[in-house]
Amino acid sequence: MPPRGSSSRRPVFHAVTLAFGFIAGGAMTQVARRFMHAGAVKEFFTTGVTPSVGPVTLDLIILKFSLGPVALDVSLLSLLGVLIAYLIARSLF
Repeated sequence: MPPRGSSSRRPVFHAVTLAFGFIAGGAMTQVARRFMHAGAVKEFFTTGVTPSVGPVTLDLIILKFSLGPVALDVSLLSLLGVLIAYLIARSLF
């Protein structure tokens, strides 16, 4: 039996866990932004950093399209969602 970390599906596992974590964390952030009372705690948990890329234009002479801007809103609750998703996935698999 191969060691636990040598599986070839390990990168897929991490990518799926990361995606589910960011989705769950984003949902927690939106719920907190909507229902928490205004104050320091709400600002601490829901303030996010939003890096963005774009727009990126690709011109192939006969086909031209652009993508963007693409942004990712990262807050403390979204990182907490990633951590919780990883701990749950690790305990299941």
